[in-house]
Amino acid sequence: MTHEKLQPILVTPKTLFPLRMKTVVFETFAKFSADCSPPHEMSVAMAPKFSSMSGPCRLCFKAAKWLPVLFIVTAVVWSYYAYVIQLNLFSIDSIIEKSFYLFVYHILLFLFLWAYWQTIFTEIGRVPKQFRLPPSELERYEAAESDEVRRDILERFTEKNNLPVYNRTMTGDIRYCEKCVQIKPDRSHHCSVCGECVLKLDHHCPWVNNCVAFTNYKFFVLFLGYALIYCLFIAATTLQYFIKSWKNQLGGVSGSFHILFVFFVSIMFAISLVSLFGYHIFLVSKNRSTLESFRAPIFRLSHTWVQDKDGFSLGAYNNFLEVFGDNKKLWFLPVATSLGDGVSYPVRGQQPPSTTTATTTPVQSYGSTQTRKTAFKDLRQSLGDGVTYPQRCVDEDTDDLLGSRQRWAEDEEENDLTTGFTNNHTYPLEEVVVQSNHTNPV
Repeated sequence: MTHEKLQPILVTPKTLFPLRMKTVVFETFAKFSADCSPPHEMSVAMAPKFSSMSGPCRLCFKAAKWLPVLFIVTAVVWSYYAYVIQLNLFSIDSIIEKSFYLFVYHILLFLFLWAYWQTIFTEIGRVPKQFRLPPSELERYEAAESDEVRRDILERFTEKNNLPVYNRTMTGDIRYCEKCVQIKPDRSHHCSVCGECVLKLDHHCPWVNNCVAFTNYKFFVLFLGYALIYCLFIAATTLQYFIKSWKNQLGGVSGSFHILFVFFVSIMFAISLVSLFGYHIFLVSKNRSTLESFRAPIFRLSHTWVQDKDGFSLGAYNNFLEVFGDNKKLWFLPVATSLGDGVSYPVRGQQPPSTTTATTTPVQSYGSTQTRKTAFKDLRQSLGDGVTYPQRCVDEDTDDLLGSRQRWAEDEEENDLTTGFTNNHTYPLEEVVVQSNHTNPV
């Protein structure tokens, strides 16, 4: 066993001074941090929860959140003045053209503002109380010494209360919110701005000063659609007068300025809205939220937990019905028609604990709310369990499709498997009949 020879360190005033300075600085910084930093419990309580602010800070924060909404309202009010007064009343001479423009404009403006109002002032979907841990369970959960004990507490609480929770974390645990001390229902997330968990949270939109979630997602999509049509209509009807104003063929400098500006503003807003509206139409067709498109929900598949962006997708038409409802007359009106309760959702490829019959379709067994029954009428008409199917028997004596008595069959000789069937051998056809639990016309 050999030992390396230690090299002596020569300590001189030149080398000792920087070392002592570093030590003094480190000790001073550590003391300052210890004096100024709150304990762990206090630091958790002092997390930036905006809902717990009080006094002038809270008022200032609330007022600041309304600034984007104020900007949108100001732009709409100015566009009304520029389009209705400056363009239609002062610049257009034709009564028929003027009447048509004003009639269509006010209809679009009414639908646009109605959808915007509903998006802003609709209450967010809050998690029901049965998902919140009672004080006794919460005390046990916080006193647990390991993650396995905490996982077991959440699992037992979920089974005891029969909570419809299928989504899990990356490690297969039940999703739990430490801030709200409650189990998260499927597709719900915690909003840091609102300070609480929200059902089917899509995102928190500053332009509406509200969470876009289960309760107002239909209103938000209609708001984007009507805002896009509103901007395109203004741009299309002001184009010819924009050209005249550019050529100085319109009287009045003030009117020309408003017409020029409203044309450019409507084009810019339309360009930004067309991508956003198209993206949310895509999300509706796939039954995803914005959060789920970036971080796919996790489902149980074959005793493993996997991420699946299309786990809630039931087909484009049924996905559309889930958001806009089954009443076609109310599809494009900003009234509440979405299906479900925001807590449980039909899940593709996963069944709840309840028993189902052999003729039950997947959509029937996955949904747990009665309001979804009318949304999937077309799928409930299908017969079968999706596993076994009736098969028509082929009669050897009457079937001439294969020709010359050549049939698919198994042969022990390996040569016949590779070279195919020859005319020198005649193999009998094995008739395979699949027994089915139902009678489905072939």
